[in-house]
Amino acid sequence: MAIQPLEVLRRTFPGIQDPEELAQLAQLARQATYPPDTVLCREGAYEKVLYLICEGEVVITKRFDSPEESHLVLRRATSGEYFGEMAIISDAPRSATVTTTKETTVLEIDQDVFRTIIERNSDLAMQMVRQTFERLRENDRMTLEELRKAFQTLEKLDRAKLDFIEVTAHELRTPLTIMRGYASMMLADPVIRDNPLLREMVEGIATGSQRLHEIVNNMLDVQRIDLAQVSVAAVPVSLPLVLRGTEMQFKDALRQRRLSLHMDLAQNEGDGGIYIEADPGLLSKAFYHIMMNAIKYTPDGGSIRVTLRYEDHPILERAAHVQIADTGIGIDPEYHTLIFEKFYRLGDVQLHSSGKTAYKAGGPGLGLAIARGAVLAHGGEIWVESEGHDEVNFKGSVFHVVLPVQAAFRQKMALLRARYGE
Repeated sequence: MAIQPLEVLRRTFPGIQDPEELAQLAQLARQATYPPDTVLCREGAYEKVLYLICEGEVVITKRFDSPEESHLVLRRATSGEYFGEMAIISDAPRSATVTTTKETTVLEIDQDVFRTIIERNSDLAMQMVRQTFERLRENDRMTLEELRKAFQTLEKLDRAKLDFIEVTAHELRTPLTIMRGYASMMLADPVIRDNPLLREMVEGIATGSQRLHEIVNNMLDVQRIDLAQVSVAAVPVSLPLVLRGTEMQFKDALRQRRLSLHMDLAQNEGDGGIYIEADPGLLSKAFYHIMMNAIKYTPDGGSIRVTLRYEDHPILERAAHVQIADTGIGIDPEYHTLIFEKFYRLGDVQLHSSGKTAYKAGGPGLGLAIARGAVLAHGGEIWVESEGHDEVNFKGSVFHVVLPVQAAFRQKMALLRARYGE
């Protein structure tokens, strides 16, 4: 059956009442037939043509930025429908890609021609506006549905990851405990202790099993934090004492790496001997991992500075503010939030050096996640400031930890985070 452009236009645009204008539009429209899999509109391209389908079908898709270049199908359009109207309304690039699924015949109307018709017909303009908004709402609904499905999938994957962590950690704990016990007993044996080669081999076993034991404990800590199973005590804690304890834990590493550590723990005037209500064990873990991060990403001969001040806070009233600043390689701004996610590591893992405190040493990517979880469990705040990654000028990073002096503010911060997010 021959296609009648005038009849197609009349059915599609009933707002055009003037027969002469309708006939003029039919005369100016170009009729074209395209084979299947032909791209009529390409997302991101600047095009100025409105398409009206006479026969056939097209699929309208939206590209997602991903390595697989995946596409979301927004809708399918058939005879009597039009597309490309956004190019008529504005001069923006195409927001989606339109591809024929079968042989399709269309009427092509240039922007200038159709704009002239719209300017003369307010009813037609309103019809197009209404249809455009309906399509936008439908696209939003579909996008939200896809996001909901993606979120549910991520939740399941995260749950599976936590289950794997728990099972793996518990399965490793028993053999690791046995290894550590036997290694300790062997080091106490005079035959091994007096033999340099044997002693070195057994010390290697003891050191390696201790490192694995620490990783297992970190995995369990992350799992407890994610499942909100962390029990936070509220006892008087001296932050200077906790920070000095962290310094002692890295005494050998600082000496081996020739790193200078400056501790500025002076109390504010009138705050002498102040204690905060906190969990000393959790805080020790938090500062341990932050300090570990500073040591790993500061080159040999660099410096780290720890500052403690007590200050007024808009929500916590009185708070302890700890800053750990280093002269390391720094962190690009786009990663300032991601580094606190579990298993997230910057750079190429294969290029990381071995050793717990070696320069740019590798790791499972759990330390800062544990630190974040411990701080948030106290109702505190943690963030990082850094101009960016720079292995030439070494502008470094500053990690901030703010903790409430009184434990009563934990619940208040938890409610605020639940309502407004972090």
